[in-house]
Amino acid sequence: MVNSMTAFARSQAHGGGFVLTWEIRSVNHRFLEMQFRMPEALRAAEYPLRETLRKHLKRGKLDCSLRMEPQQTETTIELNRPLLLQVLAMVEQVRRDAPEIGSPNPMDLLRWPGVIGDDAQFDDEALTATVTDLFEEALSELMAYRQREGTQLAETIASRLDEIDKVVADVKGRTASIGHQIQARLQARLDDLSVQVDADRLEQEVALLAQRADVAEELDRLGIHVEEARSILRKPGPHGRRLDFLTQELNREANTLGAKATLVENSQRSVDLKVIIEQIREQVQNIE
Repeated sequence: MVNSMTAFARSQAHGGGFVLTWEIRSVNHRFLEMQFRMPEALRAAEYPLRETLRKHLKRGKLDCSLRMEPQQTETTIELNRPLLLQVLAMVEQVRRDAPEIGSPNPMDLLRWPGVIGDDAQFDDEALTATVTDLFEEALSELMAYRQREGTQLAETIASRLDEIDKVVADVKGRTASIGHQIQARLQARLDDLSVQVDADRLEQEVALLAQRADVAEELDRLGIHVEEARSILRKPGPHGRRLDFLTQELNREANTLGAKATLVENSQRSVDLKVIIEQIREQVQNIE
């Protein structure tokens, strides 16, 4: 199964008096890189979530974001009376040591951390479990997205490989009689110049030029690389790096084919090959 590296997934649930929302974005990357944005109160869950990603994904840059918003419900403000009494006792002790200090402002006392709160406290363990389950739900959606897009990419690449086969077959047909074409072309030039040459010498020149123009090896390798690409697409992943290497090899053979082309038509076909191979390379960059 071919997987894309670009995808987006979102999952939402209610738990512990909060609305929890996971968003995972995935883009192309040479390796597996993860970035988590989540409330500090739940940061302890990050490491297990990273391990979960490593088990299921091999490549891609992932941005995982968790939003935790209080549910729109009625809440009651609670006063932490034991803590308030401790603060007042401390203030009284300070006033004994420094009588010039006046009475404390009640609002300042209420601003003391923990003196007042609401009933939207949460169970850390239960909330962490909810966050983990919700993340796995988003991850499943992300993987399904990557698989669907990967299937489309594989079909696109397969169609481009078929085009390469057509170009290779066309060039093979044109070069099958390359020796006779070179000989006819040389003879035509000699006739235009009204020059007579030794038949053996002409035959040697034709053989030398035909040898230099022989692209059978390049065409065979192009065919081998195309079949290997098809084989990779059928195998389990990851596929991206192997296909990227093959596109480099295909491009190398296409360059050699163009350099050795003696026919204008073959030179044009080598350009067509490069265009097709570049199209494959661009799609391969999206594959895991």
